[in-house]
Amino acid sequence: MKLGAFSISLNVKDLKKSKAFYESLGFKEFAGSQEHKYLIMKNEDALIGLFQGMFENNIITFNPGWDANAKPLQEFDDVRHIQKQLRSDGISLESEVDEATSGPGSLVVLDPDGNAILIDQHV
Repeated sequence: MKLGAFSISLNVKDLKKSKAFYESLGFKEFAGSQEHKYLIMKNEDALIGLFQGMFENNIITFNPGWDANAKPLQEFDDVRHIQKQLRSDGISLESEVDEATSGPGSLVVLDPDGNAILIDQHV
């Protein structure tokens, strides 16, 4: 199963303070905007999303169809294919992508400890 780019999405209390902290660890602003209350920070292939007030808990995120630079991949497993495979493996889905669609879509599963995993396809 090809899940694409990996990142962690963090629920932060103060976007400006979090940005400064991760910059001190060598991360640089990659995408997003403070105006929209989120930033994607990058250090080599490591990606951290900083989100203020958008969700309650931290989320593990995968982006099928993207590499670590948010560039489209020629070959990847579509989120609908991943969903079918997860279902066939007996994994419950918290939210699902409409299998009658194509292109962008997302699903959410919880790991055994309740950590949310977002599989979010943008292409």
